[in-house]
Amino acid sequence: MLQPKKTKFRRVQKGRAKGNAQRGNQLAFGSFGIKTLESKWITGRQIEAARIAVTRYMQRQGQLWIRIFPDKPITKKPLDVRMGKGKGNPEGYVASVTPGRMIIEIEGVPYDVAKEALRLGAQKLPVTTKFVVSRDYDPSLTL
Repeated sequence: MLQPKKTKFRRVQKGRAKGNAQRGNQLAFGSFGIKTLESKWITGRQIEAARIAVTRYMQRQGQLWIRIFPDKPITKKPLDVRMGKGKGNPEGYVASVTPGRMIIEIEGVPYDVAKEALRLGAQKLPVTTKFVVSRDYDPSLTL
């Protein structure tokens, strides 16, 4: 499961995920990718489930890049605890994504395989996504 090795602070504030992604909103590594269309927190488990679904369908051909990392600690109070007495302990880590953010990119597989693999991966995520193809993609160069 993805999580940071070390953080500066154990707990962070919730914050607000408003506006569109200013960075990480273009294809940078692969020819195909999925881009989020809404703001949400994505947990490390969800990212891992999507990665496994994509690599299984591609049968370990091509290359895959995960463009988000869960570095925001999420806290939770134990059950049956009254209000107050401070903030709870860290439960897990999430990646905060805004519309336009690239989540996964792949390269080295044909168009139809890439589209289906990323569709299966997108089903594991709590956000609506859009399949993206790079401008310089040439179907004749693929295997």
